[in-house]
Amino acid sequence: MNKYIKTSFIYVVLALLSGVFYREFTKFNLFDGRTVLSSTHTHFFVLGTFLFMIIAIMIKVQLLDENKHFHIFYRLYNIALPLSVIMLYIRGSIQVLGIELNKGINASVSGISGVAHILIAVAFLYLFFAFKHTKSTD
Repeated sequence: MNKYIKTSFIYVVLALLSGVFYREFTKFNLFDGRTVLSSTHTHFFVLGTFLFMIIAIMIKVQLLDENKHFHIFYRLYNIALPLSVIMLYIRGSIQVLGIELNKGINASVSGISGVAHILIAVAFLYLFFAFKHTKSTD
């Protein structure tokens, strides 16, 4: 359980840093529009912090951490979520700085982001498989 509380804590720190970065980066660049940088904070809070708090509680109810599907979920998710947020940083920074991308680079940023989101979806499937195939602590 402590492992998942620590993971949750790491994501809360990243969420707070993301919020500060968004606010200061846009202020420093005198940017007053919409940017995907604002969603980095929320992604880390909801998909990182809150999810792993819930998982820590679920560990008490089910023996999730003994399930192979759960271990795959944990590794895959902790690669995919940061990759997804990194791509949000890249896209948001490009928006704030007003950089015009050529079609190839624009497609690459979108493609990597899409792959990261697909990996998150696959990780969630493994989490559901783990829930389904794990015995309760009763």
